[in-house]
Amino acid sequence: MSKNIEDHQVEDSKEKEEQKNAILLPHSKGNNNGKRHASETSVLIQHLGRDISIQCLLQLSRSYYGSIAALNTSFRSLIRTGELYQLRRKMGIIEHWVYFSCEVLEWEAFDPNYGLWMRLPKLVCDVCFMLSDKESLAIGTELLVFGKELMAPKIYKYSLLTNTWSIGKMLNTPRYLFASASLGGIAILAGGCDLHGNILSSAELYNSDIGKWKNLPNMNKARKMCSGVFMNGKFYVVGGIAADKITQLTCGEEFDMTTNEWREIPDMLPKQNSVFGIPPSSSSPPLIAVVKNVLYVADYAQQEVKKYVKGNNSWITIGGFPEHAYSMNGWGLAFLACGDQLVFLGGPSLHGGGVLEVNAWVPDDNGPRWNRLATKESRSFVRNCTVMGC
Repeated sequence: MSKNIEDHQVEDSKEKEEQKNAILLPHSKGNNNGKRHASETSVLIQHLGRDISIQCLLQLSRSYYGSIAALNTSFRSLIRTGELYQLRRKMGIIEHWVYFSCEVLEWEAFDPNYGLWMRLPKLVCDVCFMLSDKESLAIGTELLVFGKELMAPKIYKYSLLTNTWSIGKMLNTPRYLFASASLGGIAILAGGCDLHGNILSSAELYNSDIGKWKNLPNMNKARKMCSGVFMNGKFYVVGGIAADKITQLTCGEEFDMTTNEWREIPDMLPKQNSVFGIPPSSSSPPLIAVVKNVLYVADYAQQEVKKYVKGNNSWITIGGFPEHAYSMNGWGLAFLACGDQLVFLGGPSLHGGGVLEVNAWVPDDNGPRWNRLATKESRSFVRNCTVMGC
């Protein structure tokens, strides 16, 4: 929904601040005034019964779930156990929020439907994890942050259901600089480097419902600094650096979960040129996103958005970047799919502007017309970013 930028600044409105806190506090007990506490009530909506009550709740935006959880213990249990989200998934009801980190250990969420900025609890970890390069991925109602502590790799898991951080289940093969993407309650990670710097061809699948990793067959090519997406129910790995640590890969690979096989796709990615003499090997992984099973890439060197034509394995330029979508060779800028929108998250903060912008566009045949959803002050660039759809 469209609003003026001023309406998106939650900090300027006490009412929105209270709403934000309610969203991120599903464990809230509610108002304790009066002789009877709302949390002591064990029914959902009186006179409607449980089934009809749940059907009513399913139609509400999850922005209201924190307030709902404060009404009584039954509401709270319905949300914190994940039952309501499981029902939403079965019915195909999905809302997408952007989760991102600009400051070390500080994570925020942005709801594009209501223009709300929401701060997550601070991640508590050791100094090594704080200073290490990190990867992030949202699966189901979880946000996973991958990094390395003093003695070993570590995964921290944020739960939307409880608004808390915990230690996540470690990969079968610890890795970094990998490709990843999620589809509902599952995710696939592929490639990257092991703890000794060796470039990997292995891949793993994560099931958030059971919290376990499963090994998949190896890709045809080892690669790091690559990107991953789901498209038409298949997982794709695009680009990256080859096992020789020099060659820039333009091929992609497709993993079919029904046949459990990889298929290599030659020349799937446009070759990236150097920017200001900086070699492509120092660039960020490809900035790719999928909306309605169409693949897009943000070419930061040309400041152009391109669309993949799957039928003939080619790319067409459809338009330019938003005005303030700056990056440093691809770093510091997020390009992702948020529901049916392509979204850029970033801004002039790389150049001292101190502003973070969210620009979005619903792809059509007329080319990008970027809508600035929100802005906020920011002292740093975008370090990690992912989208949670649940």
